Amino acid sequence: MSKMLETSRILPVVVIENANDAVPLAEAILAGGLSAIEVTFRTDAAADAIKAIREKLPEMIVSAGTVVTPDQAKRAIDAGAQFGLAPGFDADIVKQFQSAGLPFVPGVMTPTDIQSALKSNCTHLKFFPAEAAGGLSLLKSLIAPFKSMGVRFCPTGGLKPSNMADYLALPQVFAIGGTWLAKPEQIANGQWDVITAQVKDAVSKL
Repeated sequence: MSKMLETSRILPVVVIENANDAVPLAEAILAGGLSAIEVTFRTDAAADAIKAIREKLPEMIVSAGTVVTPDQAKRAIDAGAQFGLAPGFDADIVKQFQSAGLPFVPGVMTPTDIQSALKSNCTHLKFFPAEAAGGLSLLKSLIAPFKSMGVRFCPTGGLKPSNMADYLALPQVFAIGGTWLAKPEQIANGQWDVITAQVKDAVSKL
């Protein structure tokens, strides 16, 4: 399971308003050199978008993001999401995914959050909101006491081309989440070439 989570060092975090945009968006991301996507449950189209990508593009690893309610978790699992992520930690939602045989990446921002996640057997964690919470300085402080427990992080929130390399240089960072790779207005306007170019630029910095 952990190998699947670590397939891509950059995870495009996307907000899809229209499920019909899902496949061309995923194709644009694949063309840029990344094979994973986080479809956030910030819109009603999320479940249909996940299902469409899973059906049309089996080479793409599709995760469900912003999963904060049991209903969203059920819809994500039923749609075929291969793992889930959230901005915070909820033991019940973690259990829903684990019961379905799927990994979950809960959001953490404090040592208490991390200890709660570890109790639920989660070692891959989303550090969110990364930059607003304290950035690299806070992340390094969080890593120190948990390093021996195999905890790994996916910082998300405020990540961009100018700071991504600093986060990825940390051995305990398995990936970063990037909202800049496919902005909602670019998706809505079908700017697939622009999205592909942004992804290629990010990949070139790895």
